[in-house]
Amino acid sequence: MEGKLILENGISLKGISFGSKETKVGQVVFNTSMTGYQEILTDPSYFGQIVVMTYPLIGNYGINFFDLQSDGVKVRGFVIREKCEHPSNFRKEMTLEKYLDFEKIFGLEKVDTRFLTKTLRKEGTVNGILTNEDLTEKEIQVLFQNFNKKKFVDSVSTKEEYEIKGGDINLAVIDFGVKANILKEFNSRNCNIKVYPYKTKAEKILDNNPDLVFLSNGPGDPKDLEESIEEIKKIIGAKPIVGICLGHQLLSLAVGGDTKKMKYGHRGGNHPVKDLKTNKIFITSQNHGYIVEEKTLPKNVEITHINLNDNTIEGIESTELMFKSIQYHPEASPGPIESNYIFDEFIDFYRRNYAKK
Repeated sequence: MEGKLILENGISLKGISFGSKETKVGQVVFNTSMTGYQEILTDPSYFGQIVVMTYPLIGNYGINFFDLQSDGVKVRGFVIREKCEHPSNFRKEMTLEKYLDFEKIFGLEKVDTRFLTKTLRKEGTVNGILTNEDLTEKEIQVLFQNFNKKKFVDSVSTKEEYEIKGGDINLAVIDFGVKANILKEFNSRNCNIKVYPYKTKAEKILDNNPDLVFLSNGPGDPKDLEESIEEIKKIIGAKPIVGICLGHQLLSLAVGGDTKKMKYGHRGGNHPVKDLKTNKIFITSQNHGYIVEEKTLPKNVEITHINLNDNTIEGIESTELMFKSIQYHPEASPGPIESNYIFDEFIDFYRRNYAKK
């Protein structure tokens, strides 16, 4: 069936729809990863977004249920150049098309994704509509006006506390949309994990006396989470804190820094980051549309990592304030795994500076 992507700037691109046929609205972003489409589809940080894959062939190894990063697809829509009709992999459990149909997600193929990506690079992230219908201008405007981006985290955070049994480090995870592989990385490093909904009060977390607090990744604008920022302020100085992506941004805001929206964000598995402490460069997995502004950080916060493409901040640390955070995704899923040493550094940061003697 013929479908189309209507951008807020008036551009409309035709394609062939697959998966759900229900009209969807979302923020259109592009990802440069060559593989890992199922991890991208199920990453809670993509909630509310229509993801465009720049690699031309998607779905060639199908879908398995081991590598999913959450309990289901979190993107609003999926735009590709061409889907593979006959995937081949010994772990395959279903095709990409069947998976999107099962999850009621709108897919669109046969799209000129090169033109679309160049448009997003030039004009920045825009909202879009995926549809099979001939919508009127009024209907299009109503859909855009009703697209609410302020409750993304509420849709992906856990509703109930839960535990993942582990070793001797009691880790409190504040869930803004945590990826499964982050929890696996911590658990494999002797962490006994307790996951809290993002609206949990600081007093409750502190009453449970965790050794370390982790602020997770998640979707949306960090400045929309004003209540969470206030709760994080209460934890700073009381317990050591580590964070990834949105957690990194929220931590920066809580200590008086500022964030700003990027033109089209960093999304993909090929972003070079320099570790300023070791002077080594790593190729990283990234997924964010906001960055921390360097000039706004207090003097007792040290910048530990930078992006070599645009010199934006990729990591900060403060021994005085007891925190360390990273903007990119050391857990990969998808992407290169060479940065998973960061989880060792998170644990070492706690053990070296704050572990009970």
